[in-house]
Amino acid sequence: MVRFRSLDAWQDPRGGQIERINIDNGIIALEVLSLGGIIRSFWAPDNKGERSNIVLGCDSVEDYLKQNAHLGAVVGRYANRISGASITQDNIHYELNNNHQDNCLHGGEQGFNRKQWHMGQLPDGVRLSLFSPDGDMGFPGNCNIQLDYRLVANNLYVEIFAVTDKPCPISLTQHSYFNLEGANHQSNGEHSIELTSEHYLESNDQGIPVGINPVANTIFDLREGRRFSELQQALPLSVTSGIDHCFLTPNYEPNTLNQVATVSTPHSGRRLTLHTNQPGVQVYGGNFLEGTIGKQGKALKSYQGFCIEPQQLPDAPNQTVLPGTPWVKPGEVYHHISRYQFETNAS
Repeated sequence: MVRFRSLDAWQDPRGGQIERINIDNGIIALEVLSLGGIIRSFWAPDNKGERSNIVLGCDSVEDYLKQNAHLGAVVGRYANRISGASITQDNIHYELNNNHQDNCLHGGEQGFNRKQWHMGQLPDGVRLSLFSPDGDMGFPGNCNIQLDYRLVANNLYVEIFAVTDKPCPISLTQHSYFNLEGANHQSNGEHSIELTSEHYLESNDQGIPVGINPVANTIFDLREGRRFSELQQALPLSVTSGIDHCFLTPNYEPNTLNQVATVSTPHSGRRLTLHTNQPGVQVYGGNFLEGTIGKQGKALKSYQGFCIEPQQLPDAPNQTVLPGTPWVKPGEVYHHISRYQFETNAS
């Protein structure tokens, strides 16, 4: 049985109110905001059966609007980077919002993470919806988005649909920062991450893909698992200051939930396994969190959390050789579904 509890709304300094709801199925629980579809808190049991919050968040609308880390939000219209902040389709050129090193990142400066979504209740979760007008952050077409968060036993399902009345690249992803030792733990270093990926995207200094490389015999071979601390030590002088790379889903099938990632940690014994129908997953080690204001007004530390972001591939709207289906045309339906499974070593 899923229990729902409405929490006191927050005043939005831009006008209106931000709804908050707590959803609990007795195994896992989460708090969702109508701002950005944000997961503000997520509770999962450790190997002693004790639940604690394992995602980073803020205590006010103002703090969420100040930060650029996209804490807990759904990002779009297009997750990750689009080079030159521009796209072309049918000989029509579109200039997008330029918000990161001459590129459009996570949908632009006023992307979906800063939008007010409409929120309603499902039997096992919540449904959020958003209308993004033609020209929003430069993207073409009127776009309608539906986002479902559902709790099924020890699984969080994230399912997203979108339609548009003009050809438009669409890729949405959930951008929570996890720390499986608990959100107050200040390092992800002892977390071990294992990926099924056989290839990763080599990128330039701005995070734009320049090639598809095999992971074999590189630091990016995570098929046997590596600790985040090892990745940080191997990439300290890179522009990413740690891992911030996109990995390809092996044997990708858009209508199949593929297991792509498992992250575990020794002390709490928590283990997170991600299944998705997306062609890639961005792994980000929270390398630039330093100074971002979190809960209780405390500044977060770099490497305090990690993100695993299933998505269409970065810059795929401009690079047709990359796998996936980044462009959505009128009459087509964008569909993203991911399952986050939470277990412990005692499971």
